[in-house]
Amino acid sequence: MTYISTPESAFEDVPNYEYPHDKVPVTDDGAEMAYVDVEGDGDETFLLMHGEPTWGFLYRKLVPTLSEHGRVVVPDMLGLGRSDKYTDPDAYGFDLHYECFETLLFDELDLDEITLVCQDWGGILGLALAGHHPERFARLVPMNTGVPDGTQEMSDAWHEFANFVENVEELPIGMLIQNATSDELDDEVIAAYEAPFPTEESKACARSLPFDIPHSPDDEGADTMREAKERLSEWQKPAFVLFSDSDPITRNAREPLRELIPTAKEQPDTWIEGAMHFLQEDSGEEIAEEVVDFVERT
Repeated sequence: MTYISTPESAFEDVPNYEYPHDKVPVTDDGAEMAYVDVEGDGDETFLLMHGEPTWGFLYRKLVPTLSEHGRVVVPDMLGLGRSDKYTDPDAYGFDLHYECFETLLFDELDLDEITLVCQDWGGILGLALAGHHPERFARLVPMNTGVPDGTQEMSDAWHEFANFVENVEELPIGMLIQNATSDELDDEVIAAYEAPFPTEESKACARSLPFDIPHSPDDEGADTMREAKERLSEWQKPAFVLFSDSDPITRNAREPLRELIPTAKEQPDTWIEGAMHFLQEDSGEEIAEEVVDFVERT
């Protein structure tokens, strides 16, 4: 399978995300995942996992506050951000993404006692990893995400999004981000979200991700998610479900998630008000404070 690397020069003008980063191979053919790793000042380990079609830049407003309390690791999914990108959408799949994260987080970085902060696909994969590797995780903060095992109902807004991604000739990354945020984004911020994708073929992962979610119990990844869901239903460590109130894509997944994870109801019934799907972009500083408060009370 052919993969490409976005030149580092493409990221020269990215604002407010000048943190140490590295890349390590995570596939048999040598494709590399990129990650930011901030040492921080405390004992905590925060893992921030993004979704589609964003990259670690989405978490730039959280890093300063969280790094006052510990290490902050922000990976880019394979195919997004600074990570290598297969040029064929069919090269991607649920299992590939899941296994790449296992390799990066556990084999390469050997993370444990993780406070997971995750959203969108980052939540799907992050919660799956927590379900299958609970010994590695201390706390969960799922945001605007779910645990799809092929039995879930996707929202009308999600179906509209997937239909658009499937049929549009040129995928407008910046427009997708802007349409899912409540704030008007500066041109340099839009450019930062578009920076990883200098060509249409570099967007193959962004094209494939909506269809890599398990949509039936027989789909790839459904067994992984079903087992994770069963284990999360017995979760005894702290969990804080933190959704935004203005996201039509995932709002319907919030209460099922709070019902699924037993400890979620022990935390405040909190909404991030006025934020849309990419709540980290709309209210990143507020979310960081909520996460720190959660850590301190648990």
